[in-house]
Amino acid sequence: MGDRTPVLIGAGQFTYRGDPGASPSPTALLKIAAEKAARDAGIGAAGLAAIDSLAVPGFTIDAPGSGRTVPHSSNPPASLAAELGAAPTWSVYSHMGGNTPQQLVNVLSERIARGEADLALAVGCEFLGSAVKRLTRGLGFDDWREDDSLPAPERIGDPRPGVTPYEARHGLNRPINTYPLFENALRARDGRSIGDHQQRLGRLFAPFTEVAAQNSEAWFPVARSAEELVAVSEKNRMVGFPYTKLLNAIMEVDQSAGVILASEAKARELGVPEDKWVYLHGCADAADLWNPIDRQDYHSSPAMRLTGQQALEMAGVGLDAIDLIDLYSCFPVAVEIGAEELGLALDDPRGLTVTGGLPYAGGPGNNYAMHSIAVMMQKLRARPGAHGLVTANGWYLTKQSTGVYSTTRPGKPFERQDPAILQRQIDALPHPQVIEKPEGHATIETYTVVHRREGPFMGIVVGRDEAGRRFVANTPDDPATLAAFEAVEQVGRGGSVRPSDDGLTNLFTPD
Repeated sequence: MGDRTPVLIGAGQFTYRGDPGASPSPTALLKIAAEKAARDAGIGAAGLAAIDSLAVPGFTIDAPGSGRTVPHSSNPPASLAAELGAAPTWSVYSHMGGNTPQQLVNVLSERIARGEADLALAVGCEFLGSAVKRLTRGLGFDDWREDDSLPAPERIGDPRPGVTPYEARHGLNRPINTYPLFENALRARDGRSIGDHQQRLGRLFAPFTEVAAQNSEAWFPVARSAEELVAVSEKNRMVGFPYTKLLNAIMEVDQSAGVILASEAKARELGVPEDKWVYLHGCADAADLWNPIDRQDYHSSPAMRLTGQQALEMAGVGLDAIDLIDLYSCFPVAVEIGAEELGLALDDPRGLTVTGGLPYAGGPGNNYAMHSIAVMMQKLRARPGAHGLVTANGWYLTKQSTGVYSTTRPGKPFERQDPAILQRQIDALPHPQVIEKPEGHATIETYTVVHRREGPFMGIVVGRDEAGRRFVANTPDDPATLAAFEAVEQVGRGGSVRPSDDGLTNLFTPD
């Protein structure tokens, strides 16, 4: 195989819990994680200055329509490179998506294997925790001022917004509103009562909190009972039925993580001990039918299934050979569908997270999976020869990236399959026709009720008209309707749908 085999040689994480008025700037957060990764690899500042490739996951505040006015560099990779004294010949800043860290590791590994790179850094951060506190408390950002006149960075990934304008007008442009649609569809498919399913959600995520409690970098290192996670209270309000606050990813964190990759030849040249080396044995990237309104159904993910199969096939191992697992866990349904598509039981004795998951270890925007990879590296080093599986998910169960890792040297050259191969399979799948202005009798396919702190205020329905065409609508906002939607299963319920008076949205009124 020569010396072009890519290997991960260093990993670093940082969690800031101090005074928000003194919190590190975005570039400082990136630098801290990068320096920790360099110390882990034993290459120091000189090693960081020698990187020839740099990849940074996009900050949440740069998501289209975020509306956040927080000072930060107009070119985060360039600002970080300057701080590190590096002059990478290839640097990118990603578009939005929680799949991004694994995708970047996949791409960087491919570049190394092809001889296009020798030493690479992938590092990201999230700073919404302190940013929101600074905004709400009027603390200012004078110490965060960075160069906002740099030329725009090269971008990587898919720039499309996660939903259509039609979906957005009905509230599907927020994860807290859209993931519950998948959860309620899954519950109805399996025929569980609402009460039984809530208990299942608590049992699923309670072990995640126990892992987070042992994770020194976790945002909420607190073990919680299954009952506590799903019981509605003043501190654990309903957010989007059936998810209480404690079942939601927490994005208002201050966390960073990064990994360093190299060719085997470069790792040896730098003197990185081989007991630090972790190999990417298998990987894959693909997206489901892009818009939620176009999905085959709301309880499956062909992209999760196919990327998992491809990553394991490339690694040459079966699921039974995987020792450590981290499934992307922004909401319970991401874990439930991910496990089902991969063939994992929800109570698999191996566990389904190594970090504690996004609601408890922290959901740092697009960078959570970088923490997954960093922790996976640590655990695999402690178990030489073991295999670890990491999945990463972007938008609304849309973009999927998967990686299989081990300290064992691969027995064949690294050859990443062209993602277009899987994508063609997925894009060819049949899906329902969409009608944007339905009228007449209709049936609920899935639904949710969206809450403010004061209580429920909006129902969202995905339904089918009498011709089987799919639509999105909102429900009447009267308390009785919204309460009934949370008390009794609504999937399969009939009603009438029509365009609203302003013509921008649809209104579904149950029978």
